[in-house]
Amino acid sequence: MSRFFIALLPPQDIQDYANQIKQYFADQYASRGAQKSPPHITLQPPFEWADDNLPLLEASLREFASEQKSVPVTLNGFSAFAPRVIYINVDKSQALLTLQADLMAYAESNLGIVDEVSKTRPFAPHMTVAFRDLTKQNFRAAWPEFKQRQLHFAFTANNLTLLLHNGKRWNIKSEFGFLAGN
Repeated sequence: MSRFFIALLPPQDIQDYANQIKQYFADQYASRGAQKSPPHITLQPPFEWADDNLPLLEASLREFASEQKSVPVTLNGFSAFAPRVIYINVDKSQALLTLQADLMAYAESNLGIVDEVSKTRPFAPHMTVAFRDLTKQNFRAAWPEFKQRQLHFAFTANNLTLLLHNGKRWNIKSEFGFLAGN
């Protein structure tokens, strides 16, 4: 069994910017947890999947993605889940909310992947830059610095990304392009 999750990844220039912020949190606030994955917007939280069944998972995600339209994404400032998480805010567009809901429903009905927490909590799209190992004290120090900080990026997400945990960090396993020509 391996651990996977499904996400949208921004273009490389935005990843580079987000990684600089993550490095700042590592250097200034001893929070390195967010560095264990590429910058991303989680659509399907981590789940276990049998390694010998990986071709089924990938084929299924390829089929789902091939029927989806590209999604415009806007990153707008910073926000937080106090007292431990600081993230780049992702505007809640209808297209993004629909994609996430459709993916969760598809994963459940076609693959048996169910995330019970997501069923009780509304989808809050975000791109984490500090979490878990950010102490409450360091959160209180960092949040005033980031809550007013300006940030604005817009991009179009053209594919789903499947990430695989190797025991230490999350790495890109495969990408599945959305419906062409939209």
